[in-house]
Amino acid sequence: MQSHLGRVRVGAAALLVGVSVLATVAAPGPLFAEAHQGNPYVGATQYVNPLWKAEVESEAATKSGTLAAQMRIVENQPTFVWMDSIGAIAGPAGGMGLAAHLDAALAQKGSGPLVFNFVVYDLPGRDCNALASNGELPATAAGLTTYETQYIDPIIAIVGNSKYSSLRISAVIEPDSLPNIVTNSGVAACQTAGPLYEQGIEYALNKLHAISNVYTYVDAAHSGWLGWTSNSGPAAQEFAKVARATTAGLSSIDGFITDTANTTPLQEPFITGTTTVNGQQAISSNFYQYNPDVDEQSFTADMYTRLVSAGFPSSIGMIIDTSRNGWGGPNRPTAASTSTDLNTWVNATRVDRRPHRGAWCNPSGAGLGNFPQANPGGFPNSHLIAYVWVKPPGESDGSSTAIPNNQGKGFDRMCDPTYAPPGAGWNGATTGALANAPLSGGWFPAQFDQLVANAYPAVNGGGPTPSATRTPTVSSSPSRTPTTSGTPVVTPSPSRTPTVSSSPTRTASPTPTGTSSGTAKCTATYHVDSQWANGFVVTVTVTNSGSVATKGWTVTWSWGGNQAFANTWNATITQSGTAVTAKNMTYNNVIAAGGNTTFGFQASFSGTNATPTLTCSAT
Repeated sequence: MQSHLGRVRVGAAALLVGVSVLATVAAPGPLFAEAHQGNPYVGATQYVNPLWKAEVESEAATKSGTLAAQMRIVENQPTFVWMDSIGAIAGPAGGMGLAAHLDAALAQKGSGPLVFNFVVYDLPGRDCNALASNGELPATAAGLTTYETQYIDPIIAIVGNSKYSSLRISAVIEPDSLPNIVTNSGVAACQTAGPLYEQGIEYALNKLHAISNVYTYVDAAHSGWLGWTSNSGPAAQEFAKVARATTAGLSSIDGFITDTANTTPLQEPFITGTTTVNGQQAISSNFYQYNPDVDEQSFTADMYTRLVSAGFPSSIGMIIDTSRNGWGGPNRPTAASTSTDLNTWVNATRVDRRPHRGAWCNPSGAGLGNFPQANPGGFPNSHLIAYVWVKPPGESDGSSTAIPNNQGKGFDRMCDPTYAPPGAGWNGATTGALANAPLSGGWFPAQFDQLVANAYPAVNGGGPTPSATRTPTVSSSPSRTPTTSGTPVVTPSPSRTPTVSSSPTRTASPTPTGTSSGTAKCTATYHVDSQWANGFVVTVTVTNSGSVATKGWTVTWSWGGNQAFANTWNATITQSGTAVTAKNMTYNNVIAAGGNTTFGFQASFSGTNATPTLTCSAT
C-alpha cells in the first residue's frame, strides 16, 4: 500500500550551526503569555505567509474575471511555514527565516490572539519510503545528533524567546514519520530510520512542550493510509509509545493532524463504511479494499477513539489539513450512481476522483477544501478542533520527470503521469499526476489554477469565512538576485523553502507624481508593506490618470542609499547604481482609464531606507 503523502519543501542542505539564528533573538521581548489553551485556534486569527501570498498574487495577475477574484480571496488564507532544513531556520541571504516570520506574525497580530503555524520536518532519514522529499540528514546516530543540536535546538531558541510569548505557536511534528514505522517496517530504509524517528520526535516534543505558548500536533497520516484496523490500532499504540517516552508523557502532545499534504476528501457524501451495493459492501470495492474509513471525518473519529483507548486524554484535539481535499468542479458527483455493479457504482459515486487512494503526487482533479477555521463542527465523534492549510496550495509534491538538483530530491515515479504502479487496486491505471510539475516545493501554477477551479466549497464567498489579518501584497514570480548593472534581474525560480516573509509594518508614505506621454498619463505610488533589519518589501501602484487606455508604462526613481533588489514581480526592473527603471510586463501594459495595476519587489539595504520620489510615464 502506498504510504507517502507527497511532502514538499526540502530546503538547502547546508548544515548551518545556527549561531546567526541565535543572534537574531538575543534581545528580550514583551510581554504577555496567556495560559495554555485547549484549542489555540478559538478566537484567534492566523498568520498569512507573505511569500505564499506573493505566489498566488503573481498567478492572479495573469488571470481576469471570476478566477482572478477567487485567487485574491484565496491569497489571504493562512498557511503553514515549513522548517524543512537547517538552512530554512536562518533563511536565505537577504531573506528571512523563522525569527523573521515570527516578527511578521507579531506585526500582523491585532489586539486579539494570533496563531503562528509551522512544520517541524527534518528527521534523519526523512521520508524513508519515498523519494520526492528526502531530507538532508542521514539515518545515522550522527544524523540524529545533528537534528537535535543544529535543527531542533536553534528552533527552540527562537520560539522560546519571550518576545513571541503573546503568540500561539502551533507546530506540526514530522509528517509521515511515525506512520512509516507502523506500515513500512519491511522496508530496509524504514527499519533503519524508525528508531531515529522515535528518538528525534521525543526530543522535539520535550523541547517544544516546555514552552507554554507552543502547541504540538503529531502527524497521523490519513484514512487511505491508516484506515484499516490493522493499521489504525498499531498507529495509536505507536503514538502513545513515543509520547510516554517524553518527560511530560501523554500530555506532551496537544493533538493529531490528518491528511497533511494529501487530498483525501473530508467527507464522501454518498458512501460510508456500511454502505452496500446490490448486497455487497462498498468498502469491498477495488478502490477501498475493505478500508472502513472512506474519508477523513470517519478516520478522525476512528483514530480519536483509538487514541483515547491508548491512554491519551479525551481532550486530545484532531485537526485536518483541508488545503487540497475539496474535489469540486464539474466532475464532482451530485448523487449516488444507479449502477448495480459494485466497482462501477463506487467509481461513479465517490467524490475522490483519483485512480487509487495511494495516488498522492499532484493529483489531477483535486480542489481546495474548506478554508481554515476553528471548531468546524458537523462531525462530533471526530473531536475536530480546526481545519488548517498545512500544505500551501499550488506548491508541487514532486517533479513529473527526473530533474537534476543539488537539494537531495529524488524522482518518484508516483509523480510521473505515464507510470502505471503495480499493486492491489491499480489495475493498470496510471498515477493521475499532473504533467510538467517542478521539484517538490516549487511553485506549480497549473496545479494552483486547478485547485481554485475545483474548490469545494467553491471560492465565491460561500465557504467558511477565513480568519486572516491584513498582510502585504507581495508577489514572487521568478526569483531575482540583487544587481547593480543595467540589465534585468531575472533568474529561474528555485524550489522554495518557506523562509522569506515580511513584517507588515506600514512605514512609508505614498509619493505620487505624474507625467504624460502623448494623451496617456499615469501616476505611481510607493508603499512599504514591510521592513526588517536589512530588507523590505514594497508594492507600487500604477494608476492611469489619463482619458485613454495605456499601451505601456514606465516608472523610474533613484535610491538614496545602497538598496539592491532580491526579488521582483509584475514588472521588468533594471538598476544602474542608484537609478531604477521599472517597465510593464506583456500582460499588464494596458491599463484602462481610471484603472490601476501593481508591481512589487523585495530588496536589501543597510543604514537608512528613505522613500524615493517616483516618476511615471505612459504611452
